[in-house]
Amino acid sequence: MTSDDEEDISNGMFQEPNGYFEPEKPAKYTEYTLLTGQNLCLRLVGHNPLWGHYLWNGAQVLSTYLQIHAPQLVYGKDVLELGAGAGLPGLVAAILGARKVVVTDYPDVELVENLEHNIYTCALLEQPATNVKAEGYLWGSPAKSLLAHLSAPSQRFDVLLLADLLFNHSCHGALVTTILNTLAHTPEARALVFFTPYRPWLLEKDMAFFDLCRERGLEVQKVVEEVMEKVMFEDDRGNEMLRRTVFGFEIRWRDEVDT
Repeated sequence: MTSDDEEDISNGMFQEPNGYFEPEKPAKYTEYTLLTGQNLCLRLVGHNPLWGHYLWNGAQVLSTYLQIHAPQLVYGKDVLELGAGAGLPGLVAAILGARKVVVTDYPDVELVENLEHNIYTCALLEQPATNVKAEGYLWGSPAKSLLAHLSAPSQRFDVLLLADLLFNHSCHGALVTTILNTLAHTPEARALVFFTPYRPWLLEKDMAFFDLCRERGLEVQKVVEEVMEKVMFEDDRGNEMLRRTVFGFEIRWRDEVDT
């Protein structure tokens, strides 16, 4: 996240982003340590113009949040992750006892195959992991293929996971549409949106996502503010404290919020 020009990444229209066909780079591996002390090994794609080759701070903090609140957020729940990258939060949800987990990212073969690799090589999942599926999905498009993974035609997901997606300002509308189309209309259902303002001067644009959620009938509440030990991108400019901070928000249906 080093260029000021990388504010937006196109969400579709069948046009590959600039720089999409950079020379192929080898995959790399990283680890995340669960609160139990167990290590989860993840493969990252070698390079991807949609930033799928990083394990983002938002994904790590969201994964920890899921573990702390597993009884309310995970056990027996149907979970959907958007923009999953390596799929860390979704995998953690599966490890913690989610009923069904669908991890999605941009419908690029390399990204989806990498998600499948992490599912089928995860030592902490019972293999074969039949309750975890990977799928390519374009934000804002019809959600029929995602909902088809659930047990009933009318069913929706109990929990949505969105980690470090808000920097893509041009896609806020599509993301909100997907939330509206996939989130169960129940008091317990919620979308968890965790992000870091890696470009602090654009924080207002990041936060505009939540204004859009409110405009479209959703309730927004901040649940986390955690400062990481160091920034992800040391050469970036802007307020260092903001670039180290992960903010987490819970989004629910306004008319279903407990009073």
